[in-house]
Amino acid sequence: MSGSQADFEQALTVGRPPNIVRLFPNSKALIVSGKVIDRALMAKGKAMTIAANGRNNFIIRGALLAAQRANAAIIIEIARSEGGANAYCPVNYWNMARQVDQAMNELGITVPVAIHADHYGIKKEADLDFAKVEIPTIFEAGITSIAIDASHLPDDKNLLANLALAQLVPAWAGLETEIGEIKGDQGLSTPTEALFLIQGLNAHNIFPDWIALNNGTTHGIEESGQGIQVGLTAEVHAGLARYHVSGAQHGTSGNSSERLREIAAQTSTTKANVATALQMVSWGLQVNDYGNAILDESGNFIKVKDAGVTENMWREMVAYAEANGWKKGNYKSLNLPFEPKLMGQPKAIRERMVKRVEDFIYDLLVKVFNAEDSAPLGIKAILDKGSCDMGPKVGRLEDSAQWSGEKIARRAACLGGDKGPTGDFDD
Repeated sequence: MSGSQADFEQALTVGRPPNIVRLFPNSKALIVSGKVIDRALMAKGKAMTIAANGRNNFIIRGALLAAQRANAAIIIEIARSEGGANAYCPVNYWNMARQVDQAMNELGITVPVAIHADHYGIKKEADLDFAKVEIPTIFEAGITSIAIDASHLPDDKNLLANLALAQLVPAWAGLETEIGEIKGDQGLSTPTEALFLIQGLNAHNIFPDWIALNNGTTHGIEESGQGIQVGLTAEVHAGLARYHVSGAQHGTSGNSSERLREIAAQTSTTKANVATALQMVSWGLQVNDYGNAILDESGNFIKVKDAGVTENMWREMVAYAEANGWKKGNYKSLNLPFEPKLMGQPKAIRERMVKRVEDFIYDLLVKVFNAEDSAPLGIKAILDKGSCDMGPKVGRLEDSAQWSGEKIARRAACLGGDKGPTGDFDD
């Protein structure tokens, strides 16, 4: 139990958002707004929690068990590329809340958990009309937090897209925004770009809980040792201090534990996305401290005997990938076709897959992220407010008259900056 039974019961009564109450009226799962998770980690101080990309059901279960064991508030998420209309994962925007709620009730999970739609990507202005139809549907399906990611667009168009789409996000829901696509050491974000986006949103009464940036890391399998630039991240966050925006760290897989400890201790980051590492761990592949799968001399993944899926299943997965011409970075696409096969393995196999994820995430939460015992702080935040809605962390500080469409374009033209190479950087 993440606090007293009475506190937990009261948090269940007042802390679940209206969409969750409607979907799961009799549930004992404390599914909350992303704002609650952010507030819990802020209260802990020098701490961040995992936003576990639930690419398969085993990851979801392992993440929840790890959070319960660590008494930590966490986020379960899926990105639009992973679980949107063109999903390569069986977990998607429309079934994730149902899977999390079921698992929480079955496993007796009592820590606060948010359901986050990560990287809701807008790559061109024409995407806005589709997004205006689709975004309400994912909240109807139980999403409690969203990342509007128009970082693919020029700075002014990014801001305008956020202004248009934030109107579709319930006031109680967690909100993340982003500058700079995640491109490794190319097109690094700047404090000026971050300030432009946050000031423009603030002028229009939009107050994001998190900002993500390109601070030197990548999605997927990290091939460079550069990783997160902690100093740059701290500089960006310092420039946003008066707006009380927390950091969201993307591309966490591929960064050493020491670097992640520095992010937690030296920046305002409260949310750390972990995706690729978790799928590899669940399958039973050998990974290093960075969460990267280790390759043998022939460049192949190393399957740990009697860990994760069965050896026969792994051979079948490899053969399927090779038949489709998939390189190592595309093994992520195995999630969708193989979920029924993996669910059909014996119980002992399924449980060891979950356990491996649980142990990996527990170590992150406790030994790296400093998230242990953040769950009661989330419950306290709910009880202090007496509501599922934490409200904004700051009020309007900017003059909306100075942030009209014409003035936004003029301001953006003065930003400069290198956006890095073009290409598809989704994962």
